[in-house]
Amino acid sequence: MNRNLGRRDFLKIGASAGAGMAAGGLVLPGKVNAQISRPIKIGFVGVGDQGSSHLDMALGMEEVEVPALCDIKDSYLYRAKRWVEDSGRPTPRLYGKTRTDFERMMENEDMDLVVCCTSWEWHAPVLLSAMRNGKNAVSEVPLVIKLDEAWEIVETYEKTGKWGTLISKGGPSSLLNLVHQGVLGDIVFSRSGYIHDLRLVKNDPEREPWRLVHSRDRNGNLYPDHPAARTIPIMDINHGDRFDFIVSVSSGAKMLNEYADLNYGPDHPYAKQKMAQGDYNASILRTVNGKVFNINFDTNTPHPRGITKIQGTKGAFISGPGITGSGGRRGRGSLIYLDGISPEEHQWEDAGPYLKEYEHPIVKNYVPKKRKEATRGHSGGRTTISLTWYRLVQAVLKNDITDFDVYDSVTSSSIGPLSEMSVANGSKPVEFPDFTRGKWETRPRIDHYRL
Repeated sequence: MNRNLGRRDFLKIGASAGAGMAAGGLVLPGKVNAQISRPIKIGFVGVGDQGSSHLDMALGMEEVEVPALCDIKDSYLYRAKRWVEDSGRPTPRLYGKTRTDFERMMENEDMDLVVCCTSWEWHAPVLLSAMRNGKNAVSEVPLVIKLDEAWEIVETYEKTGKWGTLISKGGPSSLLNLVHQGVLGDIVFSRSGYIHDLRLVKNDPEREPWRLVHSRDRNGNLYPDHPAARTIPIMDINHGDRFDFIVSVSSGAKMLNEYADLNYGPDHPYAKQKMAQGDYNASILRTVNGKVFNINFDTNTPHPRGITKIQGTKGAFISGPGITGSGGRRGRGSLIYLDGISPEEHQWEDAGPYLKEYEHPIVKNYVPKKRKEATRGHSGGRTTISLTWYRLVQAVLKNDITDFDVYDSVTSSSIGPLSEMSVANGSKPVEFPDFTRGKWETRPRIDHYRL
């Protein structure tokens, strides 16, 4: 390392990275306008808070048709029907007479893609039904809650050629590009987690009461995908490396009962209900090539959102709420430290300039299409078509697959049931399955240049 190499010189080197990538065989795209070449038919199963957000994003794409909707709650179903009609599209056919009416929808409807936003236990059954009926499918997190479901999705994909993956995960980002260009050196470990105070959500029957059921019956890292799906591409999991084993440990469980006691009284059922889920879970995964991933799960204690750290042999990157550096999103700052490059030894510096310099070519060149109105629903407020939704539609049209493919998706979600196995067995190590059956050694990195 040349310790006399200044930060400006380093960023100049980064500016020439695009030429190096092209020379290495990766084709960098030019400006990409968010236009779709032909109509695409998308059906939706689950159109509540999160599902309505995805539906409204799709309705902002003129080329998208919505032939069918499914939800067991009439208020959600008929609201979604009205949104489709208000967009000028034909009235969709409605399903939801029973909890398994989605199966009739898969059998009857001509659809290119199915979007699933139900409660967790229905994600895998909906995707499998779609795949077996000749349709690609995407789901909100987690994709699976049982290990058998993960293998079933993999085997169905390999048999039918139709995929079932996580929606909006593993896409191009400046951090991923910065890591893949070697700025942090070889990755040593990552620390992240789903750190989100959900005590009110779990105790409110009008919001997401099914979350409380999982806290009552299960104990482990129950919601791994938000942090894991960001980390898996960075650590090259399934793309030159793979998870080897997991160790998971949970604390005791008392915070949900205390919350119900304080807010609803000591005689309320939630105050007395025994909870299996520990208030805090820490899981450690080691890869075959020696990397370590520390993933935490904490939705029962009072706190701000969590902080992510990526550590490499040449430096480290952190992001999260309360961090002063720029380059973050949704109130999250980011900082970086590069050995011999950062101005002050052992002192963080603002990561914003680095993230800007290493802005992913696909992100940089995407020209989003404007929407007539901002999106509604859980993730509402967007006034343009998101890159993730554009790439999702392009994957279907080009008979390709999502950035975060089947093997990556089941790997991410399987952290949940595997962590439960470890906790239940006294926090002993549990072997991590190789869902790729050896293909991880030769699968190329997730570099996102193919679409």
